Amino acid sequence: MSRKAPEAQLEMVRARVETLVSEEELLAKLRRGKPLRIKFGCDPSTPDLHLGHMVPLTKLRELQELGHTIIFLVGDFTAMIGDPTGRSRTRLSLSREEVLRNAETYREQVSVVLDTAKVEIRFNSEWTDRMTPPDFVRLASHQTVARLLEREDFKTRYRKGTPIALHEFLYPLIQGYDSVALEADVEVGGTDQLFNLLMAREIQRAYGQEAQAVLTLPLLEGTDGVEKMSKSLKNAIGVREPPHEIYGKTMSIHDDTLLRWVDVLALPDPDLEKLHAGVQRGEANPRDLKRALARQLVRRFHGEQAAAEAEAHFDRVFREHRAPVDIPEVGIPSPGPEGPDLVQVLLAAGFAPSRSEARRLILQGGVRLDQVTVEEPDRSVAPGDYLLQVGKRRFARVRVAPA
Repeated sequence: MSRKAPEAQLEMVRARVETLVSEEELLAKLRRGKPLRIKFGCDPSTPDLHLGHMVPLTKLRELQELGHTIIFLVGDFTAMIGDPTGRSRTRLSLSREEVLRNAETYREQVSVVLDTAKVEIRFNSEWTDRMTPPDFVRLASHQTVARLLEREDFKTRYRKGTPIALHEFLYPLIQGYDSVALEADVEVGGTDQLFNLLMAREIQRAYGQEAQAVLTLPLLEGTDGVEKMSKSLKNAIGVREPPHEIYGKTMSIHDDTLLRWVDVLALPDPDLEKLHAGVQRGEANPRDLKRALARQLVRRFHGEQAAAEAEAHFDRVFREHRAPVDIPEVGIPSPGPEGPDLVQVLLAAGFAPSRSEARRLILQGGVRLDQVTVEEPDRSVAPGDYLLQVGKRRFARVRVAPA
């Protein structure tokens, strides 16, 4: 347990936190001098964590360093329901196989931030699979439909006549019961989870437990600068993406959201903080702050050498408009004397999952051969060597063999 006084710990907890319910309760828990059980839940609806997940995980690291016990809860059961938070319609449920496949990678990815040797990694199916129909009826009896309809997304859908499936009402109840099963002292989540986290306090009291304190952290906007970061919205930067992708995507974020990204996401760094202050005063170029942030993010997930190489790659491709140094080579057999069509080339290079997607990329002007944009999907690519580029960051050297 940390030697820091409870009041000093509370000050550290407050940093970057949007909501704390409540300071008095949390301080009382800290004054007992025992490590707190701090819960963070994540549904494995996709196989990868992204930068948006790093906001709460960074706070959890701070709490871990104070000596508290972090419980990383993989919501393998709740992922099959689908979190309705912020959704305008029922989300498609995942199968148990899909959920478990996605969950396999989470331990490795969490280790980038947390000391997983000191983390409890749990799955909520541990207790939900043992619950009987009477157990679920008892759980449901502790809340009313009126209370659940206070949630903004449910309320909006109800007013608009948009269907709300009964199983969606179970989500906040089961999330609350997770806190009962784990005997959580604190739960950490995004601001969009506030209703669910407060619901857990009510469920804990109903089962005779002391209510958990609640910490909410700001949501990170995605690379589009509008919606919160989400894989499903294709505006996310995954922590397992290649270094040059993390660097390049960070450099593409809107200037309007740059300061907030630094405030929410960056680790302490004197040089970055100096640039941040300069941009705020209008005395520094936002591009320099983006470069510093991009370097820090790549360094965080891939190390110092990868950060330097990613920056060199970016400068070569986007500032000097030259091809990258290390480009994969792809050999493609020719089906005839005229060679394959461009769609086949994209498929062979792994730049498109299907012919329809390959055609879309070509028709949108996103494909270049030897630095020349090609917009004819049926164009033949004669035997020879080519530099293939798709979008801004994907390159391959293609060798089409003679028939």
